[in-house]
This record gives sequence, C-alpha cells and structure tokens, in this order.
Amino acid sequence: MMLRSAIYTYVAIAVLHFLLPMGAHAQTAAPMVSQCQAIAGTLPSATFASFAPSAVPVQAAGEEVTITYVGHSTFLIETPGGVAIATDYNGWYTPPRMPTVATMNKAHSSHFTLNPDPAIKHVLHGWGDDGGPADHDLVVGDAYIRNVTTDIRSGYGAMEPNGNSIFIFEVAGLCIGHLGHLHHELDDSHYAEIGRLDVLMVPVDGGLTMGAESMSRVVSRLRSALILPMHRRGPPIDTFLSMFDDKFDRSFADSDNVVVSLRSLPGKPLIYILKGV
Repeated sequence: MMLRSAIYTYVAIAVLHFLLPMGAHAQTAAPMVSQCQAIAGTLPSATFASFAPSAVPVQAAGEEVTITYVGHSTFLIETPGGVAIATDYNGWYTPPRMPTVATMNKAHSSHFTLNPDPAIKHVLHGWGDDGGPADHDLVVGDAYIRNVTTDIRSGYGAMEPNGNSIFIFEVAGLCIGHLGHLHHELDDSHYAEIGRLDVLMVPVDGGLTMGAESMSRVVSRLRSALILPMHRRGPPIDTFLSMFDDKFDRSFADSDNVVVSLRSLPGKPLIYILKGV
C-alpha cells in the first residue's frame, strides 16, 4: 500500500514538473527577432545591418524564392517551404495559385478587397481596423512577416496617419520589401524599422504614389540588390529608370517571374522589370 502511494506521488510530481514549465513558456515566449531589421543607434544616425554570408546557414543561403508579377501591385512570393504570399491583393488579379497570405493596402480599391477568398488563411490589412496603426508580426511556415506603417493622402491634401504599410517578408535568409502605395519620402525612423532589404518592390507610376525623383531617393537609400518595379500607370518606365546613374544596372525580363536566393543576388543593384510591368 505504501509502495503504491509512493508511486502515485512520484507520478503526480512528474506530471506537474512537465506541465508547469510548458505553461510558463507559453506566457513568456520570446517574440520573433527580425534578421533584417536595422541595428539602430541614436536616431537620426542609424546604422544598418549589412549582409554577412557567414551569419546565414549554408542551407538557407542556397534556398530559392520565386517571385511572380501578377499585375498592378500584386506579386506572388513562393517560399521554399510552400507558403504563397500575394501582395496588395485585390481579387482582380488572380495569382497562379491560392495564396496562404494576402497583404492589402487601402489607398485605392485596386489594392485591397473586403471579400477575399475564404481559402486564404491569413489576410493582413495595411491599415488599422481599430483606428490605430496596423501591427503585424507573425510567422507563417518558413516566412516571417512584419510591417512598417506610413501615411497616405486623404481628401483636400490632408494626410491620414498610418494608412499604408510597407510589408517585409523574411524568408530563406532574404529580406523582401513591398512599399505598397507609398505617398511620402521616408524618414530615419522608417529606415531603421525597415532595416536591410535585399529585394524591393517599388511603385513607378510617377505621381499617384510619388514622383519619380522622390521615389528614386527612397530606392537609393534602401540600397537593395534587386529592385522590382510595379504599379506603372501613365509614364513610361524610362522616366523612372532615368533617375538612376551607372551605379544601378537595368534589365528587362523575358518572363513574369524571377527565382532568387542569397547566393544569386546581384553584386550591383539591379532594376529588373518583369514581363507585364
């Protein structure tokens, strides 16, 4: 009898020992740490994390991400783990496969839908649904997704705070950024929040977002290796390209997609115009 009681006591203690740390861990789990975010000192003199190949696992450095231009501001990002992300999803431009994640912005109806396909597991608004700024910080499969808010123009020249989000996708060691419907140049605090961007998706409409000169300053400051124009309305792409000197290469793709990895990033910044832009 005493032996049985001792065994029961031992089992009870073991169960409690197993369960309590799990509960404590669930409550104190560390937030995801961005591998791309700036290492910011005292603003405005922010310093940025630079790409160090030795800091990235060999396997991740060779993993490939496929980026397909769907239309307007919508790209489909496909990760090595099978996650599909549609940017500025509006339901009009249909990606070649159902996205796992859809990001949206609200400057115009061509950048969002209030009736997304229910099969999309994660719908991320670039604006705050509760009146405050949007704040996304989540892991979906092998992708870490976060956002940095910016303001948008509203009626009569006024600005609506935090109406747009720059979405950042961290996958396979790459830092991929989509500027959304950017209406103003960024300040040092924005650049510090964004950090390093290896791949940049940038609107080149010449005025609906920003003029080519203002947008080119943002692109130059971000120093991305691969620059993918989007949202071309009106002016020819040459207007945007003319803003850059010979420190940037230019190339027109024969297809609507590009496969990229850390190892395949160009050594010199490349403005790469996918078919359909």
